Amino acid sequence: MDENSLIYGLELQARALTPQYGESNEVCFFIATNSLKPTNQLHLISYDEEQGSIQSKVFEHALGEVWKLNSCPHNSRLLASVYNVQKGAQVQAHAALLTLPEDLSLPDGQELKSEYLPWGQVEVLDTEAFGERVKTIEFHPSQEQTLACVVDNKVAVMQRAEASTRVVADVPVTSTGSAKHTVPFTTGKWSHHHQGHQFLALHDCSLSAYDVRDTQHCAWSISDAHSQMVRDLDCNPNKQCHLVTGGDDGYLRIWDCRMPKAPVFERSDHSHWVWSVRFNTFHDQLVLSSSSDCKVLLTCAGSVSSETQAQAGLDGAHFGGGETEERHKVLSDGLLQTFDQHEDSVYCAEWSNVDPWIFASLSYDGRVIISKVPKQYKYQIIF
Repeated sequence: MDENSLIYGLELQARALTPQYGESNEVCFFIATNSLKPTNQLHLISYDEEQGSIQSKVFEHALGEVWKLNSCPHNSRLLASVYNVQKGAQVQAHAALLTLPEDLSLPDGQELKSEYLPWGQVEVLDTEAFGERVKTIEFHPSQEQTLACVVDNKVAVMQRAEASTRVVADVPVTSTGSAKHTVPFTTGKWSHHHQGHQFLALHDCSLSAYDVRDTQHCAWSISDAHSQMVRDLDCNPNKQCHLVTGGDDGYLRIWDCRMPKAPVFERSDHSHWVWSVRFNTFHDQLVLSSSSDCKVLLTCAGSVSSETQAQAGLDGAHFGGGETEERHKVLSDGLLQTFDQHEDSVYCAEWSNVDPWIFASLSYDGRVIISKVPKQYKYQIIF
């Protein structure tokens, strides 16, 4: 076992993991189980680096098996859950907003063994008018009351303060022979740029960006971003127009949306479907990916990172007398490290939003591993 890693095991299968984005001091992650058993669970885990330990708080997720979790960047107690519901012979995917209680501590003398902590509030979202299978609920990065819901072939924007919902994207039904066929959206995310007006949606092998101020306004798109289905995307928070995608073809690709015909960076180090791709928000030359090949990979894309731009600016400043800023070294492009402690498909890998050198990964067998960027790369970047 890698000395930089720590394992936390769930009793049930799981495929949903998210950092606790509203938390600014402790390294915390939410994990939810994906079991057909009556009671699913949601775990809030906190990692103590000094002690080398993980503490957890466990809640009951009685609504159903959880397929997707997102935490609110504006409120550390709020998260969105997408879960399955059995309706007769049909399985539907619904969504709910879950609020933690204000006080997470237990009364004196009470031990948490088989009992669950109570929720502060559980609000099931009304999405049935838009479709039967919700894929994700995405919190807007800067507007606290705005949510985006990806459901079937639609993207709906919910304004919580006004209790209004508006469909901003609706992929038309196409006829193939006598049958009508719709390819639903896979997932989606708010763009960190474009003044918060664009929502990025994955659709089969392609990616489309919709301007949410209008209806059916596709601002730009990348057709055939992958040769097979695109599974995940992430925006580079530090560099305009750059995003990363991962797909069933095993590729990780970084795109500049102004030049959609070809990626500016790509790697094919995974041997199966890529389920998760994430830029490091502090050092975006570091990219994390996970796959059903049971591996988590740490890749350097330094040549297309914001840190390359910053380095160029620094070099110019030395000659031109410009302002100096903190200097970070850019590593060489390529695969830095393979993390292979998982024994099942790794559906999620997420950076900590508090510590730039820590990340968590989750495999379907319920194994959560807290890992660190190897010291050799950390020290090369910061010294």
